[in-house]
Amino acid sequence: MLVVGFPAGPWETNCFVVAPDRGEQCLVIDPGYGADTLLEEVLAEHRLQPVAVLLTHGHLDHMWSVTPVCGAKGIPALIHPDDREMLTEPGAGMGIPPGTPIFGRLDFAEPDDVRALEDGETLELAGVSLRVDATPGHTRGSVTFTGDGEFFSGDLLFAGSIGRTDLPGGSFEQILTSLARVPMALPDETVVRPGHGPDTTIGRERAFNPFLSDLPPSPIRRAAPPPIRRGM
Repeated sequence: MLVVGFPAGPWETNCFVVAPDRGEQCLVIDPGYGADTLLEEVLAEHRLQPVAVLLTHGHLDHMWSVTPVCGAKGIPALIHPDDREMLTEPGAGMGIPPGTPIFGRLDFAEPDDVRALEDGETLELAGVSLRVDATPGHTRGSVTFTGDGEFFSGDLLFAGSIGRTDLPGGSFEQILTSLARVPMALPDETVVRPGHGPDTTIGRERAFNPFLSDLPPSPIRRAAPPPIRRGM
């Protein structure tokens, strides 16, 4: 799997491009503020054609560029239903009154094609297989994507830390449950691609992340095989 990540905007939010290899179709994860220009450079360098944008959650720093990217490429955006409202009212995720300008911008709108992510499904898109797990705590609709030894954690898990829970829809109890259920059940060698900051591994976080020290060592994941969504 080819994974190319780059930080974008004042929040330095990591946007990831995921593909089977150079010259293939790809997925775009979390195009934040200023990501659209940098994304074009990555796509051109690796000769990639995006087929969908995946959002780990609805916070503005992760979805600022979703509508221009989807519009320019004619592709859908996939987001958990519990965070969809933030596509048109991003202030809802930050406790800001509706209609308040954010960085001088008022024209927030959904892409033409928005589709729902479901907990436990497996996406088979662009030659890439990614499992979707609902991981509430940072927001109600936070999700993570796992596949081929890669874990795209959004703002659930960072190198040495975890996501904040003090914004609307956040819950410290829920984020601990999500951490125990999903990343703590992954192999140590799994590469963590967080929403902010450097990459890490599950093993490193299991050993040194202070927020994970009291979590159950062997959480139980669902046994039933997840549904599979192929193609767009």
